Amino acid sequence: MRPATLSATSPPELEAQLKLRRRNFFLVALGLALSLVMQPLTLGRIVTEMYWVHLAWCAGFVFLGVAVGARWFSTRNIGIASAVVSLAGLTLDIHYTGGIQSPFFPSLYAVPLIICVFTPGHRRPTLLACALTLLCLLVTCWASGASVQVAVSQGLSFAFVAWVSVFGSQTFRRLRDAERAADQERLVALERLAESERLRAQADLHRAEMERLALVGQLAAGVAHQVNNPLSYVKSNLGYLDEELREPAPDLEDLRRVVDETQQGVLRIQHIVTELRHFSRANAQDEEACAVAEALAKARWLASAELRGLSEVVEEVAPDLPRVRMGLGRLVEVLVKLLVNAAQAVDAAQPRRPGRIVLRAHASDTGVRLEVEDNGPDIPESVLPRLFEPFFTFPRARSAGLALSVCRDQVESAGGTLSAENHPDGGVRFVLDLMAASRPATA
Repeated sequence: MRPATLSATSPPELEAQLKLRRRNFFLVALGLALSLVMQPLTLGRIVTEMYWVHLAWCAGFVFLGVAVGARWFSTRNIGIASAVVSLAGLTLDIHYTGGIQSPFFPSLYAVPLIICVFTPGHRRPTLLACALTLLCLLVTCWASGASVQVAVSQGLSFAFVAWVSVFGSQTFRRLRDAERAADQERLVALERLAESERLRAQADLHRAEMERLALVGQLAAGVAHQVNNPLSYVKSNLGYLDEELREPAPDLEDLRRVVDETQQGVLRIQHIVTELRHFSRANAQDEEACAVAEALAKARWLASAELRGLSEVVEEVAPDLPRVRMGLGRLVEVLVKLLVNAAQAVDAAQPRRPGRIVLRAHASDTGVRLEVEDNGPDIPESVLPRLFEPFFTFPRARSAGLALSVCRDQVESAGGTLSAENHPDGGVRFVLDLMAASRPATA
């Protein structure tokens, strides 16, 4: 026998439904078999015909349970078959135990409700069960010699039960469809949220990359100046070598010395270009920990062009600071941005005064506290709460690209904090609280 097409549900859900229906059919068959033991207690006598009826009834439900497991019939046809088997067995029970006076006669009213439970969400089996039950009820009344008034009364009473059964089946189907629609909408919303988070994270990465490239462009002038000094030295040495090699007997030792000095100049240029290239790259593969003193030295070197015009740059760095839980490249980038902002603020101060930037670093309870302090103009109190908002332009800086929100994001991603405050004596202090790196386990 060819398996019928089942309702369009997911395979795991369909398998669970089939397993539940099969178990229900087997449980009903077991209940019918046990009811034979209770027959003498219910009726006070033994009715032989009921044994045969219940055995056939039990066999019918066992067959239906096997058919569900083998998927021989659709869910709707299984419900119709169970209704026919139940009505046939129950009608025969009523017939052999007194007709309309049988203690089993009220059970007819429950048949549509039972079919509704066995086939939830399917209206046709419930309607068919209602029609067949009404027919069996009227036939039982006729076979028992009941009056027309009694038959009509029984039919009207059953009509209410039938309406409840049909209405319950429809309500269950609507609730199930609504639940599935809600689940589908929830999945779509979650997918959209995940996509939105992915796009937001991608936008943050692009924004951080643009901020880094903008800062590299701003530092290019200073780097060009640093490259120009060794480049001029290399150019001068190459001119000297060209003149000496034209001599009939050049001094080889002197030439070797000049070549060595020229190589040192080339290495210096290479070092400058390499440092700037490393700084311009994304820090996705950055190490998880670094030394604060090393980060300060690199940041000060990269920002040296901006700091050169200041009267004073002071470092107050405590010795033997613990390594912090932040990559070197990320920390250098944050410090460079803070130094450039401080340099621009000092340069824009009115009236003009000698600039001063102080770099402090000392151990704290959780790791290291870093401070970048300048004597430029204060930040208005109304601006301080918005200072680290994305796309908010720092009012003291000439460049709109030095977004402090990127600095805070990078510090917070390493478990630290970044805040700003006005100094009591004038100027602004940026405070970085960085977590200490976990020490490697000793053997």
